[in-house]
Amino acid sequence: MNTRRRRRSVAVALAAVALGAALTGCKGDEAKAVGGDASATPATSAPAGKPSAPADGAEPTASAPEEGGKGGASAPPSGEPGAEPAADCVTAPPNPDDYDPDEFALYGWEEIDGVTDKVNLIVQHGAWGCGEPDTDGAPFVGSGEESRWAMDQGAYITATNPIVESTENQRIGVQELLDWLDAHPDSGLVFKYETGDDGTVHRLDEVFTP
Repeated sequence: MNTRRRRRSVAVALAAVALGAALTGCKGDEAKAVGGDASATPATSAPAGKPSAPADGAEPTASAPEEGGKGGASAPPSGEPGAEPAADCVTAPPNPDDYDPDEFALYGWEEIDGVTDKVNLIVQHGAWGCGEPDTDGAPFVGSGEESRWAMDQGAYITATNPIVESTENQRIGVQELLDWLDAHPDSGLVFKYETGDDGTVHRLDEVFTP
């Protein structure tokens, strides 16, 4: 009797070991079926800054660029070059504060009673206008008020077109200028001028305007 019981106990123990091994093998197969081969290469994640794969048909979305990167254009800082400069021309008759220094428009001349070595020039002070697109040059905008400036009869004068046929200043005599003004009243040609110690005009240089 004792020998049979020992054999039965051994047989039960062996059966239990075999059943446990069988169950362990089944669980291992199930794990492989669910998780796949543990030695397989892991999927590579998308690099930063590149669109990730769309899910359920959604559009890919790019990740935000790193600070300082080239992810997109930024708004230019205020005060950046390219802003339009302040206008340095006039669109209406200027005030004395806006007059161009040492320039005036010449409209004519007249004699001075009892004086033979000087004449009065009839002029208007002003400033250069802004001009229009597709024009040859900006106009000189007069103040609208005439002034008389005494000029010495021995003044140094240079002129360009239309007084002389040249785009470069040529020296002419005082009487040549006065004769031209008589033939072309109210021309409004622009001249740079210089005065002497006595306050009269001692030099005139015509400003060429196309």
